[in-house]
Amino acid sequence: MSAPAPSASSGEHPREPLRLSADRDRCAGAGMCALTAPALFDQDDEEGLVVLLNPVPAPEHRAAARMAVGLCPAGAIALNSPDPTGTTGSRDSPDSPGSPDSPDSSGS
Repeated sequence: MSAPAPSASSGEHPREPLRLSADRDRCAGAGMCALTAPALFDQDDEEGLVVLLNPVPAPEHRAAARMAVGLCPAGAIALNSPDPTGTTGSRDSPDSPGSPDSPDSSGS
């Protein structure tokens, strides 16, 4: 059996490391991340804020990680991928400055 092909939507290879980050200062405590990807996220008992359980999702948890990023109402979760220069660049954070989906990049 051969290795899975790269994802058509992102062009990534399943073995390419992805890294999640969570901004607890931005978190609203809605819990969508913990409901969507319980292997990756939880909420703390005191404030209900995001707790990142695993910053490097296994290939079988990547789809849930992307969904959690998209469902977070506060935009507190980001999924990053290293670029060829070895630095980390934002990959799936719609509120990143300069992102085409960012409200401040209207092109005006």
